[in-house]
Amino acid sequence: MLEITEQHLIEIRQHGERDYPYECCGLLIGRFDSDSKVVVETYAISNAREEEAKRNRFLIRPDELMCGETYAREKGLDVVGFYHSHPDDRAVPSKYDLDHAWPSYSYIVVAVEKGHAADLRSWEMEFDRSRFNEEEITDSIV
Repeated sequence: MLEITEQHLIEIRQHGERDYPYECCGLLIGRFDSDSKVVVETYAISNAREEEAKRNRFLIRPDELMCGETYAREKGLDVVGFYHSHPDDRAVPSKYDLDHAWPSYSYIVVAVEKGHAADLRSWEMEFDRSRFNEEEITDSIV
Protein backbone atom coordinates (compact mmCIF):
# COMPACT_ATOMS: atom_id res chain seq x y z
CA MET A 1 0.00 0.00 0.00
CA LEU A 2 1.16 3.52 -0.78
CA GLU A 3 0.11 6.34 1.52
CA ILE A 4 0.34 9.72 -0.19
CA THR A 5 -1.45 13.05 0.16
CA GLU A 6 -3.70 14.48 -2.51
CA GLN A 7 -1.30 17.46 -2.72
CA HIS A 8 1.56 15.14 -3.69
CA LEU A 9 -0.60 13.52 -6.36
CA ILE A 10 -1.41 17.00 -7.70
CA GLU A 11 2.34 17.77 -7.84
CA ILE A 12 2.98 14.60 -9.85
CA ARG A 13 0.13 15.36 -12.27
CA GLN A 14 1.34 18.95 -12.71
CA HIS A 15 4.89 17.75 -13.41
CA GLY A 16 3.53 15.41 -16.09
CA GLU A 17 1.58 18.24 -17.69
CA ARG A 18 4.59 20.61 -17.59
CA ASP A 19 6.89 18.12 -19.28
CA TYR A 20 4.36 16.94 -21.89
CA PRO A 21 4.89 15.67 -24.60
CA TYR A 22 7.92 14.17 -22.86
CA GLU A 23 7.95 11.82 -19.90
CA CYS A 24 8.53 13.42 -16.52
CA CYS A 25 10.19 11.61 -13.63
CA GLY A 26 10.89 12.00 -9.96
CA LEU A 27 11.35 10.38 -6.59
CA LEU A 28 8.90 9.55 -3.83
CA ILE A 29 10.55 10.41 -0.52
CA GLY A 30 9.21 9.08 2.75
CA ARG A 31 9.47 6.03 4.94
CA PHE A 32 8.86 2.32 4.79
CA ASP A 33 6.30 1.26 7.40
CA SER A 34 5.53 -2.35 8.26
CA ASP A 35 2.75 -2.74 5.70
CA SER A 36 3.00 0.38 3.56
CA LYS A 37 5.17 3.14 2.17
CA VAL A 38 4.38 6.66 3.32
CA VAL A 39 5.26 9.53 0.97
CA VAL A 40 6.30 12.72 2.73
CA GLU A 41 7.58 14.61 -0.30
CA THR A 42 7.90 14.42 -4.07
CA TYR A 43 11.28 15.21 -5.59
CA ALA A 44 11.13 16.23 -9.25
CA ILE A 45 14.03 15.26 -11.50
CA SER A 46 14.62 16.31 -15.08
CA ASN A 47 14.45 13.60 -17.72
CA ALA A 48 18.04 13.08 -18.86
CA ARG A 49 17.08 10.92 -21.84
CA GLU A 50 18.18 12.25 -25.25
CA GLU A 51 15.63 14.49 -26.98
CA GLU A 52 14.25 11.98 -29.50
CA ALA A 53 13.64 9.33 -26.79
CA LYS A 54 11.97 11.50 -24.13
CA ARG A 55 8.47 10.88 -25.51
CA ASN A 56 8.45 7.27 -24.33
CA ARG A 57 11.42 6.85 -21.96
CA PHE A 58 12.87 8.59 -18.97
CA LEU A 59 16.32 8.49 -17.47
CA ILE A 60 17.42 9.51 -14.01
CA ARG A 61 21.16 10.13 -13.99
CA PRO A 62 23.02 8.36 -11.15
CA ASP A 63 24.29 11.65 -9.72
CA GLU A 64 20.73 13.02 -9.54
CA LEU A 65 19.52 9.84 -7.84
CA MET A 66 22.37 10.15 -5.34
CA CYS A 67 21.43 13.80 -4.67
CA GLY A 68 17.83 12.73 -4.03
CA GLU A 69 18.94 9.91 -1.73
CA THR A 70 21.24 12.27 0.17
CA TYR A 71 18.44 14.85 0.45
CA ALA A 72 16.11 12.17 1.86
CA ARG A 73 18.72 10.84 4.29
CA GLU A 74 19.41 14.34 5.62
CA LYS A 75 15.73 14.52 6.55
CA GLY A 76 15.80 11.05 8.14
CA LEU A 77 13.80 9.63 5.22
CA ASP A 78 14.27 7.20 2.33
CA VAL A 79 13.47 7.01 -1.35
CA VAL A 80 10.39 4.76 -1.26
CA GLY A 81 9.59 4.92 -4.96
CA PHE A 82 9.60 6.69 -8.26
CA TYR A 83 7.06 8.37 -10.51
CA HIS A 84 6.91 9.08 -14.20
CA SER A 85 4.39 9.97 -16.86
CA HIS A 86 3.19 8.20 -19.97
CA PRO A 87 2.35 10.86 -22.57
CA ASP A 88 -0.72 9.82 -24.59
CA ASP A 89 -0.61 6.31 -23.14
CA ARG A 90 -2.05 4.35 -20.23
CA ALA A 91 -0.96 4.58 -16.57
CA VAL A 92 0.40 1.04 -16.80
CA PRO A 93 4.10 0.15 -16.63
CA SER A 94 5.68 -0.91 -19.89
CA LYS A 95 7.99 -3.88 -20.45
CA TYR A 96 10.84 -1.36 -20.40
CA ASP A 97 9.64 -0.13 -16.99
CA LEU A 98 9.60 -3.71 -15.71
CA ASP A 99 13.10 -4.37 -17.01
CA HIS A 100 14.48 -1.32 -15.19
CA ALA A 101 12.57 -1.43 -11.90
CA TRP A 102 13.55 -2.76 -8.49
CA PRO A 103 11.42 -4.73 -6.02
CA SER A 104 10.15 -3.07 -2.82
CA TYR A 105 9.68 0.38 -4.38
CA SER A 106 6.44 1.99 -5.48
CA TYR A 107 6.15 3.12 -9.09
CA ILE A 108 3.52 5.75 -9.83
CA VAL A 109 2.61 6.14 -13.49
CA VAL A 110 0.44 9.06 -14.58
CA ALA A 111 -1.19 9.10 -18.00
CA VAL A 112 -1.02 12.53 -19.65
CA GLU A 113 -3.45 12.78 -22.56
CA LYS A 114 -2.99 15.72 -24.93
CA GLY A 115 -1.27 17.69 -22.20
CA HIS A 116 -3.76 16.93 -19.41
CA ALA A 117 -3.08 14.51 -16.56
CA ALA A 118 -5.61 11.70 -16.45
CA ASP A 119 -5.37 8.29 -14.79
CA LEU A 120 -2.75 7.84 -12.06
CA ARG A 121 -1.90 4.42 -10.62
CA SER A 122 0.80 2.92 -8.41
CA TRP A 123 2.60 -0.36 -9.01
CA GLU A 124 4.92 -2.63 -7.09
CA MET A 125 7.15 -5.26 -8.66
CA GLU A 126 7.02 -8.92 -7.66
CA PHE A 127 10.19 -9.98 -5.81
CA ASP A 128 11.02 -12.40 -8.64
CA ARG A 129 10.89 -9.38 -11.02
CA SER A 130 8.32 -11.17 -13.22
CA ARG A 131 5.60 -8.50 -13.22
CA PHE A 132 4.06 -5.48 -11.55
CA ASN A 133 1.00 -5.64 -9.32
CA GLU A 134 -1.22 -2.63 -8.88
CA GLU A 135 -0.75 -1.09 -5.48
CA GLU A 136 -3.51 0.49 -3.43
CA ILE A 137 -3.14 4.25 -2.97
CA THR A 138 -4.52 5.72 0.24
CA ASP A 139 -4.64 9.31 1.42
CA SER A 140 -2.06 9.99 4.10
CA ILE A 141 -1.94 12.76 6.62
CA VAL A 142 1.67 13.87 6.82
